[in-house]
Amino acid sequence: MNTQYRKSLPGTQLDYFDTREAIEALSPGAYDELPYTSRVLAENLVRRCSPETLDASLKQLIERKQELDFPWFPARVVCHDILGQTALVDLAGLRDAIALQGGDPAKVNPVVPTQLIVDHSLAVEHGGFDKDAFDKNRAIEDRRNEDRFHFINWTKKAFKNVDVIPPGNGILHQINLERMSPVVHSRDGVAFPDTLVGTDSHTPHVDALGVIAIGVGGLEAESVMLGRASWMRLPDIIGVELTGKRQEGVTATDIVLALTEFLRSQKVVSSYLEFFGEGVPHLTLGDRATISNMTPEFGASAAMFYIDQQTIDYLTLTGREPEQVALVENYAKTTGLWADSLSTARYERVLSFDLSSVVRTIAGPSNPHNRVPTSELAARGISGVVENDEGLMPDGAVIIAAITSCTNTSNPRNTVAAGLLAQKANELGLTRKPWVKTSFAPGSKAAQLYLEDANLLPELEKLGFGIVGFACTTCNGMSGALDPMIQKEVIDRDLYATAVLSGNRNFDGRIHPYAKQAFLASPPLVVAYAIAGTIRFDIEKDILGVDKEGNEITLKDIWPSDAEIDAIVAKSVKPEQFNAVYIPMFEIKEDTSAAVSPLYDWREMSTYIRRPPYWEGALAGERSLSGMRPLAILGDNITTDHLSPSNAIMKSSAAGEYLDKMGLPEEDYNSYATHRGDHLTAQRATFANPKLLNEMVQENGQVKQGSLARVEPEGQVTRMWEAIETYMGRKQPLIIVAGADYGQGSSRDWAAKGVRLAGVEVIVAEGFERIHRTNLVGMGVLPLEFEVGTNRHTLALDGTEIFDVQGARTPRATMMLVITRTSGEQITVPVICRLDTEEEVSIYEAGGVLQRFAKDFLSEAESV
Repeated sequence: MNTQYRKSLPGTQLDYFDTREAIEALSPGAYDELPYTSRVLAENLVRRCSPETLDASLKQLIERKQELDFPWFPARVVCHDILGQTALVDLAGLRDAIALQGGDPAKVNPVVPTQLIVDHSLAVEHGGFDKDAFDKNRAIEDRRNEDRFHFINWTKKAFKNVDVIPPGNGILHQINLERMSPVVHSRDGVAFPDTLVGTDSHTPHVDALGVIAIGVGGLEAESVMLGRASWMRLPDIIGVELTGKRQEGVTATDIVLALTEFLRSQKVVSSYLEFFGEGVPHLTLGDRATISNMTPEFGASAAMFYIDQQTIDYLTLTGREPEQVALVENYAKTTGLWADSLSTARYERVLSFDLSSVVRTIAGPSNPHNRVPTSELAARGISGVVENDEGLMPDGAVIIAAITSCTNTSNPRNTVAAGLLAQKANELGLTRKPWVKTSFAPGSKAAQLYLEDANLLPELEKLGFGIVGFACTTCNGMSGALDPMIQKEVIDRDLYATAVLSGNRNFDGRIHPYAKQAFLASPPLVVAYAIAGTIRFDIEKDILGVDKEGNEITLKDIWPSDAEIDAIVAKSVKPEQFNAVYIPMFEIKEDTSAAVSPLYDWREMSTYIRRPPYWEGALAGERSLSGMRPLAILGDNITTDHLSPSNAIMKSSAAGEYLDKMGLPEEDYNSYATHRGDHLTAQRATFANPKLLNEMVQENGQVKQGSLARVEPEGQVTRMWEAIETYMGRKQPLIIVAGADYGQGSSRDWAAKGVRLAGVEVIVAEGFERIHRTNLVGMGVLPLEFEVGTNRHTLALDGTEIFDVQGARTPRATMMLVITRTSGEQITVPVICRLDTEEEVSIYEAGGVLQRFAKDFLSEAESV
């Protein structure tokens, strides 16, 4: 700690670290040109670095050097229960491994405060038209997840620095925004900015508050939890100037979907974005949160807004203590983090986006960046038309309409707009179509309270949008079962059935197995499409129904005005509602129960929680990087849903067959996501997505869709899991070849764990999404990147080849990929080693994050 820069914060009893003085001592005038991100990172360095290394690290920020590593020490780690649970399963397994080698397992604890919210386990088995849906869905959640919740409850007592919010309380990111983030901490007499990593790609939700929060995989989170610095290189920091004001009737959802299309086209992958300009003050904090939430859909790492009056107003609105609100404003203005202080910030690249250009928008059918103005959707040539018959569902039927996800339910304007549209629809006698499974799953209970205050919740309930849970539901693929008759008709007629949701993800196969594609829309549009009942509908012009007088009703007749929305928000959203929800939730309750063993008593027959195998068998040995065969050759935009799907498990799948053998009834198979604490179930999800296109498997010259592989040298096509089992039996090292943006999507570590357990040693791709690349390193899988102009096509790969990797494994070194064809021909291709830092090299060489920690822990114990 550099005490020379520690000063008293005016008007308080706290100190702070004067980052401006530290920067100016090295380069006069430099602080005023630093972006917001660099100012926060610099404070972290001044407060945490040793005096011997401080100047060198600060010079990297000043000079914008990206080729050197510097440490970052996040103040918190936040987890949802899927990746948080698997991280803690890993730590429990690490305790076992250390105990077996003579170490003290009780000393293995998170060092950094870790908050786990159980929010990813609830499925919408009962839709919003059932008045008891919430209670029924919660009961099913508890029954299905008893093994998981037993383990999570053990962690509360067995580990230090772990706080758990139990199921039924809301979504991690919305709770983080509305209460958990203080924006500015005061610990040990020092004020400093809140910073965090989270085990979910949408952790940047709280970037809207001016808090650097990035999504990481569970493996990187484990490293931070255990007190290791998160080593990084200075990212590209891109300024995004927002001009103009949104048009009447345009929601924050429309804005973010338009931004997603724009920013994807601008290639902002792995960058930190900072929004500024005349358009920003007109965006509420809820609007900003909707934008920041979809950071991974932009391809970015962070999407920062500066601290300004909107921030202060929001903290007051959500019930933060007046002293805390005053501290945030005081600290931001003193240290140059207030918006007015950033007018001279300099960016290497500035993009401009006009808010007034945004129209009512929907995104689909497969990616969040596939934006379509609603006025054009009906005219788009979506394939698979069948004839519409009287009494049957129409082609393009919307079988799921869900107001879901913290992306939108954390924004009162969006949920109020949905309630007002429902109210107007009810007044005119409109109803949802009977084949639409509707649901409303807010990210916090505060949304229920302000909608009740405005008398809008009954209006939503009347249209079938009653509250089914306070959790991450449909957006996470937990949409639950369809009515059996609806499902039968979809299958029998091979109907093009769809889902419309207010979430952030719509990848193929994610939302529901029988929703062939899915579309993202604002909450009021979700309600409108439930009334329309089909995606093949011009929502702007077509007739939704007729009123009592026979007048035709269209969307404009029920769409609420901005003035109506703002009046309800101003009147009905109150601090006391947030306090009523969060004060009880975060009350410190002293645990008087008996102490538990530091070692978990693993349940032998559990399909949810199992002792991890990362210190055993092939994972404990040396990786040869030679004689590798390809498990798959893949195209661009392979998502973590392709690599390790999260949706419901089908009985015919490899995982379903395994669960059947374990005696689990089909109705309780649950989702792939919930079983990730058991590697025997979870590894059977590897490449289990039915939409996978493995270019090694072709039929009549076309790539055959499905979870398929081709076993070599026999050339036999099998289901992916059978191929993995065959290669595991042969102890055959494997490689995966892929295109651009490999691993985009959710931050799930099982997308890396699954391939590692399958025997994959190397992934060579044209490019990697940031979080997935770090997960691969954390599992001891080597990521290699083709040089520009080289890819699977230019190399004419067909999957019969043998691959070797040669060269020194140093940060971003050029290595050689040696390809041997069946003819005996050999070609050598230069590739970039995507171990980006010395820390990553150290982790990779140890075999992964857990192995690195175990070796260091035992080494330190021996030296004491």
